[in-house]
Amino acid sequence: MNDALWEVLRTCLKSKLHRAAITDANIAYEGSITIPTDLMEKADLWVGEKVLVTSITNGARLETYVIPAPAGSGQIIVNGAAAHLINTGHRVTIMAWGQSENPIIPKRLLLNERNEVVNDTVL
Repeated sequence: MNDALWEVLRTCLKSKLHRAAITDANIAYEGSITIPTDLMEKADLWVGEKVLVTSITNGARLETYVIPAPAGSGQIIVNGAAAHLINTGHRVTIMAWGQSENPIIPKRLLLNERNEVVNDTVL
């Protein structure tokens, strides 16, 4: 047996917006989740980045991508077919992942009902 070390990329949590409030659900739009640019920056999310969205309200889970809303707007909008699963008023967790050989220190933000950051140490 070879004792060589294997380099392994592990997928780890990179970004988390916890208890975000969905402000609108737009079935007619082509897809995605709209997040204000100030929250995107604080959580280290990019336009077009893949995210996992989990509804605290009903348990639905889906993957989509991020598009920007105006900074400070508080708008978090589920677009397209995902709006059949997650609706206006739902509380959700939005997560993104990174791959690395080393541990990743994630940006984890707890939001209030207006989608303002109230804590940056949430697990």
